[in-house]
This record gives sequence, structure tokens and C-alpha cells, in this order.
Amino acid sequence: MKDMPKITEAEWAVMKVFWQKSPCTANEVVDALNNSGWNPKTIRTLIIRLQKKGALDFEKNGREHHYYPLVKEHECVRQEAQSLLARAGASALKPMLAAFLQDEKLSDKEIEELKDILNKKNQ
Repeated sequence: MKDMPKITEAEWAVMKVFWQKSPCTANEVVDALNNSGWNPKTIRTLIIRLQKKGALDFEKNGREHHYYPLVKEHECVRQEAQSLLARAGASALKPMLAAFLQDEKLSDKEIEELKDILNKKNQ
């Protein structure tokens, strides 16, 4: 896995917008996060920080910048999980996984996907 940028909690909210709809302008991200309580200038600052970290890039189209993610959501999620496990210790894997599974509502499809992962791991 390539070096992934370290993304803060606030930056995650911005990245989620780009992962759902991309490319998009800063104004579109501001509109998407209008219920966050953040000042539009704060959101634009987060976009610039993400670009500097290598998580976003843009194409200029006239006077607008159309931003798009350079990192995939599942890659960032994997890195966050590995970071959490490294901090908690390898012995925390089973209780951590059990807690996630007990606390989260999972669809039948998600349950089947998890079963498939465990079956492959067991082989």
C-alpha cells in the first residue's frame, strides 16, 4: 500500500463528499456540508490541506477548480483500522471486532460478505 495521508476527523467529513461525488467544486462541498456548522472558509481550508497532503487534486475548468480524490475510501479505512489496532495492540483485535459487530446494524448482504471473508481466512 502506498503511503496514505493522515486524515483528521474534520478532513474525513470533506473526503466523504468527494468519495460520494467527484469531481466537484469547493462550493459544492460547502453546500454538501451546510449542516455541519462549519464556516465555508473552514471547509475551503480543509480542501486545501487535503490537496497539500496528497489526498486530493484538481483540474482547473475556467475559473473553477474541480477537485477529485487521489486516495480510495477503502484504502483510508484500512489504514485507520491498522492504526487503531497498532495503538490498541494485536490482542485487541478479537474484542474490537466483536464490539463492532455487536454494536452495528448489518444488512443480510453485509453479513454474508463478512462470512465470506471469514471462510476465506479459514481456508
